[in-house]
Amino acid sequence: MNLLEKFKETALSVIPVMGIVILLGVTVAPLEKNIIVNFLIGGILLIVGLTLFLVGVDIGILPIGERSGAALTAKRNLPLLLSVAFAIGVMVTIAEPDVQVLAVQIKGVSPEVNKWLLVFMIALGVGLFVMLGLLRTMLSWKLKYFFIISYVLVFILAFFTLKEFQGVAFDAGGATTGPMTVPFILALGVGVAGVRSSSSRNGDDSFGLTGVASIGPIAAVCLYGVFLKFFGGKSSVENMETVLTAAESTGPIAFISSLPAVIKEVSLALLPLVILFILFQIFLLKMPPMQIKRMVKGLIYSYFGLILFLSGANTGFMPAGKSLGQILGGLAAGETVLWKFLLIVIGMIFGAVVVCAEPAVWVLTEQVENVSGGTIKRKVMLIALSFGVALSIGLSMIRIIFGISIWYFLIPGYALALVLALFCPPLFTAIAFDSGGVASGPMTSTFVLSFAIGAASGVAGAAAGASATDAFGVIALVAMTPLIAIQILGLVYKIKNRKKVAGGPDE
Repeated sequence: MNLLEKFKETALSVIPVMGIVILLGVTVAPLEKNIIVNFLIGGILLIVGLTLFLVGVDIGILPIGERSGAALTAKRNLPLLLSVAFAIGVMVTIAEPDVQVLAVQIKGVSPEVNKWLLVFMIALGVGLFVMLGLLRTMLSWKLKYFFIISYVLVFILAFFTLKEFQGVAFDAGGATTGPMTVPFILALGVGVAGVRSSSSRNGDDSFGLTGVASIGPIAAVCLYGVFLKFFGGKSSVENMETVLTAAESTGPIAFISSLPAVIKEVSLALLPLVILFILFQIFLLKMPPMQIKRMVKGLIYSYFGLILFLSGANTGFMPAGKSLGQILGGLAAGETVLWKFLLIVIGMIFGAVVVCAEPAVWVLTEQVENVSGGTIKRKVMLIALSFGVALSIGLSMIRIIFGISIWYFLIPGYALALVLALFCPPLFTAIAFDSGGVASGPMTSTFVLSFAIGAASGVAGAAAGASATDAFGVIALVAMTPLIAIQILGLVYKIKNRKKVAGGPDE
């Protein structure tokens, strides 16, 4: 079960951020005592909850995905595979903790936003693109051309949505592929690629499905924004700030008072997954009682883990992140250049720490080192990702301070990533687009986004022309960085490999 190992991984993800926040909270940006207490309690709940959740995923949820993928591909029935893949994509996304946290944040953008409708639309987007991704694999479509066409269409759609939803939509693409969704998607992708041995001999068909799935939420949120633009009311920064402030209950009792709402949300989120498991067991898997017992145990772990995680995130981490950002944002909105510089530097430090602490990043770097035969070292990848994510959050702080449109960052960034895809080895392109969701994990969705919202609120309160909605887009920039960084490493690998071949054995 590796409970202790998961606890260590999760603690390494959370404790560095907690240390930086406490240090800042008692020095340059003094936080209220009750916020610090709630933050510490929330941190403990977040560590324990994420540990239980990940253990539950390993022993209960991941095996369901693996067995389902194997059983479906063994039947060699394409319509059945695609329809079930769609259902899996929808249901696991509804249960994804990162999506639940992001939906709470997005609800502040507009009074017209319905949280569960938004979650359902994001889930539909994931389901649709998981289905298209598997169809691409089965029909041997080139992954790079699929990405180019999809992102061009998504950017066109984004231009027609509400301005406030432009950053939010790309945030959804990064946050959706979290610890619940990725295991299922990877299991399906690897299973299908394994059956198609002739096209997967280079391994590139085993990756890329997570990157494909990330496109769906962007399109879904853009469509929701288009609907609100033409049929809904106007969004407002005031409403956003009201929602965020209302969420900041004070005192340790806040965790207990928030439990009924969290339990209800988690129950509604996991119910579709339980129904899916029952249907799979009856019609597809037919597992023996011992295996059923183990998977039920995993679902129970995931249930209680998700409750603790969301309780810690909603009541402890998000209010502290917002308050810290708000204080620093208010200071940065003044005339002093030093505070502006300090906000950017602190944002970059959070970026560097968060990406190196994400457990999935360590898995990814090991994977790339193995695939490249040791040519691309894990240490080099960690440095590249750390620098890239730090830069992306630094750019987000610059956006917030100066009110720069997100398009000045997203369009050149994605254009560069798609151009690199034309020259990069296909395997690295697939891994790069998969890794965008990996880098924007639970810590980014909970703390970093809250910090950015607070900074934007602080700047908006003190600087004319600034908007609190400038915070949205930070996850998008974090998710975009690996697309560029890993493909550049892929080109380095390609060049080194060519030199090695040209030089011969003596080289």
